[in-house]
Amino acid sequence: MSTASIYFIGIGGTAMASVAVALSQEGYSVSGSDSALYPPMSDYLAAHAIACLEGYDADHLAARQPDIVVAGNAVSRGNPEIEYALNQRMSIRSMPEIVWEMLIGQHTSVVVAGTHGKTTTTSLIAWLLDHGGLQPGFLVGGIAENFGCGCRPSGLERNGWFITEGDEYDTAFFDKRSKFIHYRPDIAVINNIEFDHADIFSSLEDIKRSFRNYISLIPSEGLLLTNDHDPVARELSRDALCRVETFGTAPESTWSAQHIDLNQKGTSFNLYYNGEPVGNMTTPLYGTHNLLNTICAIAISRHAGIPVETIGRGLGAFKGPKRRMELVGEYAESITLLDDFAHHPTAVRKTLEAVRQRFPGRRIIACFEPRSNTSTRNTFQGLYAESFDAADSIVLGKVHRPERYGQHERLDTQRLVSDLQARGKTAWAAGSNSGPYPAELLAYIRGHVQQGDVIILLSNGNFEGLKTMLSESFAKIS
Repeated sequence: MSTASIYFIGIGGTAMASVAVALSQEGYSVSGSDSALYPPMSDYLAAHAIACLEGYDADHLAARQPDIVVAGNAVSRGNPEIEYALNQRMSIRSMPEIVWEMLIGQHTSVVVAGTHGKTTTTSLIAWLLDHGGLQPGFLVGGIAENFGCGCRPSGLERNGWFITEGDEYDTAFFDKRSKFIHYRPDIAVINNIEFDHADIFSSLEDIKRSFRNYISLIPSEGLLLTNDHDPVARELSRDALCRVETFGTAPESTWSAQHIDLNQKGTSFNLYYNGEPVGNMTTPLYGTHNLLNTICAIAISRHAGIPVETIGRGLGAFKGPKRRMELVGEYAESITLLDDFAHHPTAVRKTLEAVRQRFPGRRIIACFEPRSNTSTRNTFQGLYAESFDAADSIVLGKVHRPERYGQHERLDTQRLVSDLQARGKTAWAAGSNSGPYPAELLAYIRGHVQQGDVIILLSNGNFEGLKTMLSESFAKIS
């Protein structure tokens, strides 16, 4: 156990707070600050007795004099605490650096990368390995429901396992490499590769460059697992200097799901490895994307030596991570409310297809908040119209911080409404002088919801509190 002190600038972020708690569990003295602290992470930090200061002030660091300062990737030059740390020549690290040095270390490093599916796949791998008795450490970009946290150390001092969600976003103000570069994978996963994060990547080729660097770090005795249905992942895997295996639903995939059946328990299938039967599996998850996530997690579990029967039992006990088709509540008149993180058009499409599978025959109202750096731009203006095909009615929130772009760069929600209506959908966008925001969203939904509807919120933020407003509103229906 260590007595070193670590100070997190930007501690309120999901990953930063999760890592801070994990390091406190390892015996480090942990504190930090943020511009504002909100539940659930403020409650999570308080529950673990981590001192958090609201606002940034050089006096915070001057009083504590920590051994290490961790700079979150949301903070930049000009932050008074960053300036103090630089002027005082303090040891400044990025969060990914700290994760590698203090949590991964000598453990087998499994890194899950890709544009979509990282959180669910990472959570599932961690759960299956834990169910198999391996006591893995992990870091996911959310709260893993089976564990009640987003990060924990390995239960073994060395030679254990650590599973990391490998984000391609940049690392820190002083390190513009993708985060996953720091995690040094022994087993690397690429779920899929599409253009995203338009604020830091200029093109798909730019993103592919980062993934090539990621692949170049896999040791020759390591393993690369790629989605056999993703052409970019297949293309880049040809450069790997290690063993490559694929996962998918094609018979020629290394790990192949066949005889797929949707039922009340979820998705059942027969799994094959190099054409040889592995066993019949059932995952409680729905959707083709989650089937691929499951195959990948099983593959890694088998490479870790976990018996097929144990994996099967683990799948049955898996709880999806928060904000991944998360059930918020069931209400009077058979109304169901779901919450999901999807914001990229592909993620929106696959999530809604999974909702359609899970709730066949019911009307789906999809509420979408353009909030991420990619979704608020018009990069995918045309693609978004196609992404909502599995929904019946679409409600669009306001573009988050529209002042960042000129009108010719910004997503046009009124145009999107017209495109959706042309595809036979009921669609409406906020901002039509129908009241304060987001109360106008609530009023519209309440005015159009019908018995048996499934409402799903799609946002990488909190939709300005719409989830709570809807939940409280429906609870009053008699």
